[in-house]
Amino acid sequence: MSGKHILVAVAWPYASGSRHLGHLAGAYLPADIFARYHRLAGNRVLMVSGSDVHGTPITVRADQEGVEPQVIVDRYHNEFLRNWEELGISWDLYTSTGTDNHREVTWDVFRTLHEHGYIVPKTTQQFYDPEAERFLPDRYVEGTCPHCGYESARGDQCDHCGRQLDPEDLVDPRSRITGATPVMRPTEHYFLRLSAFEDRLLDWLQSRTGWRRHVLNMAIGFTREGLQDRAITRDLTWGIPLPPEFTEIGEGKRIYVWFEAVIGYLSASKEWAQRRGEPDAWQAWWTDPDAESYYFIGKDNIVFHAVIWPCQLMGYGGLNLPTDVPANQYVTFKGEKGSASRGVGRSISWYTERLQPDALRYALAANLPEQNDTDLSDGDIVRRVNEELVATWGNLVNRVLSMTAKNFDGAVPEPGELTDVDRSLLERVDRGLEDEARMIEKVELRAGLRTAMEVAQAVNAYLNATEPWKTAKSDRARTGTVLWTAIQSLAALSVGFEPYLPFSSARLRGMLGLDEPLRWGRLDVAPGTRLGSIEPLFGKLDEDVLTD
Repeated sequence: MSGKHILVAVAWPYASGSRHLGHLAGAYLPADIFARYHRLAGNRVLMVSGSDVHGTPITVRADQEGVEPQVIVDRYHNEFLRNWEELGISWDLYTSTGTDNHREVTWDVFRTLHEHGYIVPKTTQQFYDPEAERFLPDRYVEGTCPHCGYESARGDQCDHCGRQLDPEDLVDPRSRITGATPVMRPTEHYFLRLSAFEDRLLDWLQSRTGWRRHVLNMAIGFTREGLQDRAITRDLTWGIPLPPEFTEIGEGKRIYVWFEAVIGYLSASKEWAQRRGEPDAWQAWWTDPDAESYYFIGKDNIVFHAVIWPCQLMGYGGLNLPTDVPANQYVTFKGEKGSASRGVGRSISWYTERLQPDALRYALAANLPEQNDTDLSDGDIVRRVNEELVATWGNLVNRVLSMTAKNFDGAVPEPGELTDVDRSLLERVDRGLEDEARMIEKVELRAGLRTAMEVAQAVNAYLNATEPWKTAKSDRARTGTVLWTAIQSLAALSVGFEPYLPFSSARLRGMLGLDEPLRWGRLDVAPGTRLGSIEPLFGKLDEDVLTD
């Protein structure tokens, strides 16, 4: 198989709670659209992710429920797997950070960075809860953000303004365990020397082209403020332990999640290769300078993926830096950012129980927050599905195939000589697929979907102009030509919509009698091909379908 090697690296969700539509629109659906297109285009895609099972949100929830962290991990990892299957997210591997493989790859990165002088031990001050008598990891500390005044900022990040924080930055800090005011005590940890990469990283960032402006501005701005060395271990009992030989900083330490979770892209690629029985196969995506890598994340993860992870890769050596980090902005619900921890935004599972998967995929893809935050309501979802997906695309398919079945005994008619109008439509279809491809390759996915829908509208306009329901009574040959032309257009659109609407696109090809291998471009539906059973692709939604 020819084509480029394309790594599609997708954010690792914390297995600490159900994911909501903001997560789906922020990372998982865009990544799937992008990966599906590149497979159709003949490129060799490796799309990986997994559940992050070591984050402190997991231990926080476990403490709240009085259970072991693994109980929480198992519950939500399995829920994620169901979500991905229901929505057709086409992973090459979806794993977790709880595997032996991930631990070994993390240790390899840790050891190599230490050997290269980029990981060093330091004594630091860390918040300590005097009532619980324990050190507090970042997310066990809450307080007021010093930048925007948000009163429920975490010790690692403010969910309101998106700024990265250290616990000591917080105003009026408090322990999430007891509510007590924590005190500073000395403790020893390993630090990643981010400061050693500042100049090299800034040069690299300033050489990036085609990146989204908000991503590049945030990464460059953060780097110009000066990269600070950052602790990569914590006083924890849940997480990846240090390599056995690293005992100088004492017992009870774990590698902190922000350092090891991003290594998951590499460890998942290696796990995928091992499962195939080709343990070195991962290298084609990671060490070949012609390979491309795209990191699909939300805005709150830009610094980790456009600053810190590139530093880790530079320090390790020999691995590709990101080609692009097409981070989406936030999906908001009634003006408030979706948040699993604060219960803002319904879960993915809630929506998959009520909507066809392609209906949900369409409504989100049409609203992807690529450049700006996007406020999404249930009314918007219903309107998009009914007024666009059903009224434009679904009805088009139904009218063409129903007319063909009625007038040509359920088979694709033999066309006569094509007119300029017929040829113009097919040229418009081909041009639309080319335009859509360019959009998707630039990760302008919302525009790609809009392009496909505009082609569907052009086919509708063609039918309205040629009126085959009228010519069927007087000119069977012309009617056959028009319907043949429309069917070729539907076949092409089944490809154009495939990255966005995989379930209904496959059903449409079944109705068209197509079973050939799929590729990007207009498919040929030969005259005489028997049509399959014709059924509506989508059902119109009741206005109250998304009410409790």
